Amino acid sequence: QVQLVESGGGLVQAGGSLRLSCAASGSPFRFNDMGWHRQVPGKQRELVALITSGGGTNYADSVKDRFTISRDNAKNTVYLQMNSLKPEDTAVYYCFAIIGGPTYWGQGTQVTVSS
Repeated sequence: QVQLVESGGGLVQAGGSLRLSCAASGSPFRFNDMGWHRQVPGKQRELVALITSGGGTNYADSVKDRFTISRDNAKNTVYLQMNSLKPEDTAVYYCFAIIGGPTYWGQGTQVTVSS
């Protein structure tokens, strides 16, 4: 059974930094794209950042130059370094991984940025 376990969320002041981690396990298949979405109550979930198995990256315009996604393929772990955080970054952040064909999701971790 595939599991994605997230860590690293919390409360930070505007301008601060947080690092999210997501460790995936339980699949004999190749881990393809991995990344992060976020969701604010009442709004649709939006893609924050994605990284392919080859290291290619894609970011939402709102986080470019502030967030950096990386992965450790040996550990099946994806990271999101978030710098210069803004109150509008407040959301539940969900890790995802595309494994074989299906997309799997983590349970979500709350990030709160105070002004």
